[in-house]
Order: sequence, then C-alpha cells, then structure tokens
Amino acid sequence: MSRDADIPEPDRLAGAPHPRETRTLVGHQEAEFAFLDGIASGRLHHAWLIGGPYGIGKATLAYRVARRLLDREAGAATLDVPAESRAARQVAALSHPNLAVLRRTVRPDGKGVTTTIPVDAVRRALDVFGSTAADGGYRICIVDSAEDLAAAGANALLKVIEEPPPRSLFLIVSHAPQRVLPTIRSRCRRLMLRPLSAPQIEAVIAGLGPPWAEAPADLRRDAIALAEGSVRRALERLDEATIAFVGSVTRTLDALPKVDQKAVLALAETLGKRDAVEDYELALDTVQRWVGDRLRRDAALGAGRLAPLVEVCDKASRQAREVDIYNLDRRPLILALFDDLADAVRRTA
Repeated sequence: MSRDADIPEPDRLAGAPHPRETRTLVGHQEAEFAFLDGIASGRLHHAWLIGGPYGIGKATLAYRVARRLLDREAGAATLDVPAESRAARQVAALSHPNLAVLRRTVRPDGKGVTTTIPVDAVRRALDVFGSTAADGGYRICIVDSAEDLAAAGANALLKVIEEPPPRSLFLIVSHAPQRVLPTIRSRCRRLMLRPLSAPQIEAVIAGLGPPWAEAPADLRRDAIALAEGSVRRALERLDEATIAFVGSVTRTLDALPKVDQKAVLALAETLGKRDAVEDYELALDTVQRWVGDRLRRDAALGAGRLAPLVEVCDKASRQAREVDIYNLDRRPLILALFDDLADAVRRTA
C-alpha cells in the first residue's frame, strides 16, 4: 500500500503533521492504558471503536497503537516507538505489509476526493488478512473514519470482524459512533475520547513549532475558544480572517429571530461561489456550534421546547450532504437555514 507523495491527502491539514506522523498524544492517558493493559495481558480485543469529536486525537491514538504492535522491539510499558525504527518509518509511509488503512482518497480521475470509502477499496485492503503475517505478528486495519464507509464496504468489513484471523486488530475511528453499523458496534470494544481542554490544545500547538506556535497569543486564544476541544479545529481557525468570518456569522445568528436579510443574502452569495468550499463548511460548523451553545444555555427549558432547533440542524445536515453529493447550488440551503433557525428561535422563546 505505497503512497504517492504527489497525491493530496483529504485527511491532512496543510502544514501540520498527519496523525500517522505525530509522535506524541496529549491527553487520553486512560485510552492508552486500555490498550497497554490488553497488550500486557495477551488478551487484546480484536476490534476497537475509537469514538469522539472530530480532531481530538483518535487517529493519532490508532496509529500509535499500530506502530507499537508492528514494532517487535518496542517496550511493554508505553505506546512510544522511536521515530527511526523501521516500523515507524513504514507506518508513516503507509508501506508496512501488515497494515491496511481505509480512508477517503483522491478520485481515479484526479479531480477532488471520494465522498466515501468504496467497497472495492475495502476488499483490497482486507486482503492483508488473507494470509499469516510474514513475521508472525499482528495484522492491523485502521478505518478513518467509519462514517465514510459505503454500506457495501461496511458489510465487507463486518464479515472479517465477525470471524477475525488470529492476531488481527481493527482500529475503527468514528466521529459519530451512533451512526456506525450496529452489527459492527456490537463486535467492538468502545473507547470514547473526550474533547481536550484549552491548556491541552495550547500544548499541542506549542509542540508543532512554527508557524503555529508563533501565532499571536490572542489569536491562539480566540481559535481555541472556537475549537470545542479539537486541535484540528483550532488550527483551522488560527487565522485572523477566519476568526473575523466566524464572528460575522455568529453576530448574524445572535440577532435571531430577527433576520438581517442583507447580511444573509450577502453570505449566501459568498458561500455559493465555486471556490468558497472552506468558508461554506466553516459557516455550517459555526451554525452547529451556535445551536449547541444555545441548547446548553437553555437546557432548563426542556427537550420539547428545544426540539425545533435540533430539527433544523438535522435537516440542514441532510441537505448539506445532498448539496455535496449532487454538487447543488449552496445558496438556497443558506437562505433556508437562516429562515428555519429564525422560526425555531421564535418557537423556543
């Protein structure tokens, strides 16, 4: 499974190390101990569902576990593996013969990336489990993430998880474990990771070095405040223009149920442009965060009163997926979203 360095990786943040290249994991000590206990006892469960919010270190943990088990010289007390070890270098290059990684990739025509992990890719990757590992060690499959599996691909994965060959390990990363195929969930040991604290995110950013660690302190503070415990979200927002954009969208949301039609129309036009994909995704994320904050703030009102806000978010998520899949105009979605939110806010008042 060699990797062409010229092909862009949809799961890599430009300028930051990929999870498979990251040497340290901040936080999540309990999760690491769970794996270390299984390794030390010789009773490591064969399938793990590593759940939690986007960008908090789930994939980093999965690759740490993979390196530790693929490096036959590693010590027993830690998941750390020397960067210069052969296994670490092979994992970083996605070239280890006993490691399969399932993730979205560039499309065959080279235009953009796949929206799912297709079943053919799953079957090819699972070929690694068709024979005994050359060194008698573990054969490992990392799925990043489970939500990206097409239905047929999830079923193909399930067949191997149901009857795993000896010394097989499946590390399934999921941002929304409740959406994972129930039959897969039932065969996995579930490991839920929590969002990181602001000091923990600050420590990760400091460890990345320039340019991230050299960002002004107030900009880092604002980015972390918008990150909801996610390192990746913090890095994606570590930009003055991004912070200003989020602030503008948030002010429009704060004015609801009054709709600033001029501002919403301008936002829809901006996000409808072909090159505005990142801003479009950031705007949707800002809406989700704003609704989440409002639900927490008004929790005393009860689920019944707050249900309209939840329904709007669910509807927007479904429509956003359709827009992405069918390459539809984004403007109607944005206009309808603010109208629906305004109505939901009136109903919860």
